[in-house]
Amino acid sequence: MDQNNLDEIIRRSLGIRESYHELERQHHGTEWTLEEDALAYLTDAGLVGRDIMSHQKRWLKKDSEAELKHKLGENIWWLIVLADRTGIDIKEALDEFLTKTEKLF
Repeated sequence: MDQNNLDEIIRRSLGIRESYHELERQHHGTEWTLEEDALAYLTDAGLVGRDIMSHQKRWLKKDSEAELKHKLGENIWWLIVLADRTGIDIKEALDEFLTKTEKLF
């Protein structure tokens, strides 16, 4: 994936999060806190585990591949949102992680 595609994914991700913030303000009067976003991410991360089990036929669930694909995308979306909310440049964080890890090998 080139840099422009990642920039577009980040832009779209943050736009979607802003739309959810608007719904939160309409329904609850306030946006979710950073902690609530983190909890939502952790819930979705846990569901990836269940979807992997289903994908491996160890947990019965209809259309497990579609759900796994959706949850994997949703988890990446959450990581982009959480990075933005904490002031971390996700592209820089990913690059630093990859560089550091590549040096281990």
